[in-house]
Amino acid sequence: MSALAQTVLFVFGLVALGYLTGLTGYLKAESGEAISEFAVGVAMPLLLFRTIAKVDFHGAAPWLLWVAYFLAVAITWAAGHLIVTRLFGRDGRVGVVGGVSSAFSNLVLLGIPFMIGVFGQPGVDVLSLLVSVHLPLMMMASIILFEIFGPRGDGQFRALKVLRSFGSRIFSNPLIIGILAGLAWRFVGLPLPALAARLVDALADVAGPVALFAMGLGLRRFGISGNIRPALALSFLKLLVMPALALALVWLFGLPPLTAKVVVIAAGLPSGVNSYLIATQFGTGQALASNQLTIATALAVATMAFWLVVVQHVFG
Repeated sequence: MSALAQTVLFVFGLVALGYLTGLTGYLKAESGEAISEFAVGVAMPLLLFRTIAKVDFHGAAPWLLWVAYFLAVAITWAAGHLIVTRLFGRDGRVGVVGGVSSAFSNLVLLGIPFMIGVFGQPGVDVLSLLVSVHLPLMMMASIILFEIFGPRGDGQFRALKVLRSFGSRIFSNPLIIGILAGLAWRFVGLPLPALAARLVDALADVAGPVALFAMGLGLRRFGISGNIRPALALSFLKLLVMPALALALVWLFGLPPLTAKVVVIAAGLPSGVNSYLIATQFGTGQALASNQLTIATALAVATMAFWLVVVQHVFG
């Protein structure tokens, strides 16, 4: 078995193991929530802090990287919105959920462990350039679109309301706090004290496996309960169309091989739980987001292996 195949099976095997422990009742739902809170609230923020504080971004061409990735996001988001509203006849607010679900990659819980397994720390360093801006930009876009397609249906944009909503969600997010803390420490330029570095390393090093296990355990409570056709359509956009767009764009922009590979693989990751959380926060489209999250994660075992072979062939 090739190293790439082993990595894909290992990563999704941990997700499957978490799912099975929830399915069999070996771990209670309360345990799953606690593990997820630890992964998202402690381990992953420390991993992001360590990565941002230490990484050398030289040669990563962040502006072209961001343009390539988020242009693919914008096109896929628009397609998801149109499919949900025009093809399946849902309202504009559910269309926003469709757009989020088709374009919001699981860059942290799944992406970071995946990049570690495939590309090592250099891949995580490149991914951190995306992670540092991904959640704020996606949240801001979601809030603006929900404001435009809100209950009033008047298509008006209220900047003050958007800024308040954005600030309350972003600056209380532990992942954003970890990124900002890493940037601050990087600016200070001091090494971490030995004891602090040991504590950070101990927790950051378990972030990947714990996050994958927690993700699988969390999938157990989502399940599939209808909305199969739109969920499949959105999963097709997320797993095949968005990485194909990213592949064309990184090739067009001439990004370095490792950077190009990371962008394509990041674009091909299944949707994260944030798409469901956004739907829950705004009170619409929860079932659609939940079903799409479950279906896309299950199908990603095959599609991620496919895109790994593609980027290795194209970029060496």
